[in-house]
Amino acid sequence: MAETGAGQDNKRQALAARLSRNRWLLGAGVLAVLAVYFFAGASFYVLVLALAALATAAMLPADAERQPADTGAAIEASGLQRLSGEYLAAAVADPLIIFDHSAAMVHANAAAFAAFGGLAPGMSLALKFRAPEMQALLDGILSGQVAADAVDYTEKLPVERTYRVSASTVGHATGLYVLVFKDQSETRRIDRMRADFIANASHELRTPLASIAGFIETLRGPARNDPAARDQFLQIMQNQTGRMARLIDDLLSLSRLEMKPYLRPGTEVDLRQTIDSVIDSLAPLARENGIVIEREFADGPLVVPGDRDELFQVFENLLENACKYGQSGGHVTVSIAGAEDEEQPGFDVTIRDYGPGIAEEHIPRITERFYRVDVENSRTQKGTGLGLSIVKHILTRHNARLSIKSEVGKGAAFTVHLPAR
Repeated sequence: MAETGAGQDNKRQALAARLSRNRWLLGAGVLAVLAVYFFAGASFYVLVLALAALATAAMLPADAERQPADTGAAIEASGLQRLSGEYLAAAVADPLIIFDHSAAMVHANAAAFAAFGGLAPGMSLALKFRAPEMQALLDGILSGQVAADAVDYTEKLPVERTYRVSASTVGHATGLYVLVFKDQSETRRIDRMRADFIANASHELRTPLASIAGFIETLRGPARNDPAARDQFLQIMQNQTGRMARLIDDLLSLSRLEMKPYLRPGTEVDLRQTIDSVIDSLAPLARENGIVIEREFADGPLVVPGDRDELFQVFENLLENACKYGQSGGHVTVSIAGAEDEEQPGFDVTIRDYGPGIAEEHIPRITERFYRVDVENSRTQKGTGLGLSIVKHILTRHNARLSIKSEVGKGAAFTVHLPAR
């Protein structure tokens, strides 16, 4: 019995010594990981995974001659380590893949499965991501670098998406590594859109400026003493300055709309009164173009939530376009009817012309900024290429939408779908 008690004391002392040593190693490991995080700039996700790995590794016994109970504890700790890593990966919103020293996948979170599909434990990432930049990233991290340089990776299918991919080690003791994919698609799209916008706006302003500069040079030279030519050139210069003024007004209007956060309007708008005001304001333009505007309004109250000035701008833009580009049809119909969708009650406002119509390939892009179906005709009609883009932004703010139906030679119909109160 004495020997048995002595043996138990020896085991307790050995266990206490191992725990003391493990606590010391855990403290040193934590300090080392924190030092790498702050001075080497590792990912926050890698920091969390590394700390979890250190905590579980520190609980493992160090003696080489493990008893069966010690072996069971080691297996349990290894399982807890893997489980904690999976839980942490699931908490990450970005696609994340954990892999081993042979570049075989160990675990991936739900975002990674949704983004790439076809993933399975044991899959070779070198075969899954065959782009040269991904191969270089995997080779770099597996060669012993603490954190390889991030790379840009583009996934073509099912839709094109661009990711900023970084690779880091989970911990040298674990032999695991992690890939984190940061989706940059929306940022890249906005950058391209901004660059296109600046280029188009510069072009639209440069053309009238060059025209005005040329006429000024002519008036100071050959046409100095020619009254008829002087009057003609001054009229053209006035038209060009008016074009620039309209463009700047539309740019400012579009900028104000884009700066406004989405906010459901708190006031109500009477569609009948608003559209009547629009038709009255455009009556001179309609007469000038030989257009007769016909009204087809539903009976009863026609009230929707919204901002009257913004909705006035929407219908003014659509009706003005119908009068200008559909003048060959001789008349334009403006109708208000209850929405056909019973689940979303509201009103449909349709402005239909009977002019040349719009080819089908142009319809998906017609609300893009500076997109024109006929450039010369648009400029002749004093268009800026921004009107329908402004319409789209206003309708988005009102939780409404625009649909376009057209057939070449039979006119076009623009329908605004507005939700009811």
